[in-house]
Amino acid sequence: MMAHGSAIEWTESTWNPVTGCTKISPGCKHCYAERMAERLQAMGQPNYRHGFELTLQPKMLELPLTWRKPQTIFVNSMSDLFHDDVPVTYVQQVFDVMRRAHWHRFQVLTKRAARLVVLDEQIEWAPNIWMGVSVESAKFVGRIADLRRTRAHVRFLSLEPLLGQLPKLDLGGIHWAIVGGESGPRSRPMEAAWAVDLRDQCRSAGVPFFFKQWGGKNKKRAGRLLEGRTWDEMPKLADHATTHRGRLRSLPVIV
Repeated sequence: MMAHGSAIEWTESTWNPVTGCTKISPGCKHCYAERMAERLQAMGQPNYRHGFELTLQPKMLELPLTWRKPQTIFVNSMSDLFHDDVPVTYVQQVFDVMRRAHWHRFQVLTKRAARLVVLDEQIEWAPNIWMGVSVESAKFVGRIADLRRTRAHVRFLSLEPLLGQLPKLDLGGIHWAIVGGESGPRSRPMEAAWAVDLRDQCRSAGVPFFFKQWGGKNKKRAGRLLEGRTWDEMPKLADHATTHRGRLRSLPVIV
């Protein structure tokens, strides 16, 4: 299933060598991927014949190698690569493809930061692989410390769906932060003060800040403006740049 032109504001395409997942924390309660998987199953999409049950998709492994135009690719938008039921050897295969497809930029995101740390030494990282963790409330800020322990060249945070205030985050070693509210029919509200505080923390720490959405039942109507403007900051360029929807995309200097 090819997904060029992803509607996700901070990426360009998605690639799902794994589909399906299981809930691990409150941020998973109204999972958009679960709703989408059930819809695709009803449509007869073969990759989702098992619905949202975790399923390896080996036939999808080398798909990015066929995309010759460089782009930013969100890995496993419909799953979590570091789920306990994904074998280490398969995780390594996914990383092998990402390294071979060096002209792309890959964004990997997990809530399973503890397993990420365990597997870190068994993974061969490359500069074109960005690694992130999701943190929805103060109870799970430990995922950030786990992310910092990895050898990933670029480390980012997805603070979405933001379900509570995240005061005084340690943003050392973090290169990018995304903030967003929950969307969908049963979405839980995000308070403006939470997002503004995170924006201010990022500015103080020199971390690029990306405000994705307010969310809600109609996220398009709610929009993306935070205090009167959009925040589409990305990590700064070190060696090359591409454009993404008119914005400068870049790799950070990591020292």
